[in-house]
Amino acid sequence: MSETKIRLSQKEMELVTNADLILTKNVILEKVNQLLADLQLKQQMYVTSQAPGIPAEFTHSSSKISKGENYQGLPYRLLDYPKIFDHANILAIRTMFWWGNFFSITLHLSGNFKQEAAEKLIAAYPALKENKYYACRNKDPWEHHFENGNYVLISELSENEFEELVRGKDFFKLVNKLPLLQWNESEEILLAYFKQMIRLLADQPPSR
Repeated sequence: MSETKIRLSQKEMELVTNADLILTKNVILEKVNQLLADLQLKQQMYVTSQAPGIPAEFTHSSSKISKGENYQGLPYRLLDYPKIFDHANILAIRTMFWWGNFFSITLHLSGNFKQEAAEKLIAAYPALKENKYYACRNKDPWEHHFENGNYVLISELSENEFEELVRGKDFFKLVNKLPLLQWNESEEILLAYFKQMIRLLADQPPSR
């Protein structure tokens, strides 16, 4: 029996013989790590300055930067701050870099934290709609893509439909994103979204 030879296409051959490709990738991911680390410091400074108006759990929360190579086949980095993952009770803001796709920032609430924030979220509907936020309509809280109905623009929902999303599941995710081509402005924009989310939880208007 003859064995099938594993062959490379012309494009694959060009890539496998190009060491600079991986070296450049490594440099980019290290810059992502630094961007997220710098962003976290600014987030923490903001939370500290706003401490009287936000949930007490924020001031005691640590942060974490996680990395992976295979979310739908592509590298990613995650910054979780604050991060409270207590079984059914979650309060977290997750900033994500996803290679080839986007930066995103997500407010993830479940259990008691979602119940406590529900009225604030519903009241913020006009501002969230204006600022082009998305809401998760998926049953799986751990998907981060924007395909196949995972997220829906809040501007495409009526106020009643938005309220149903907030109340209808045991978790709620509020998210915004920006293209990687906005790299040079990404830290400033992501920090602005973070501040909006903090103000929302502190029962303040989530405008820029």
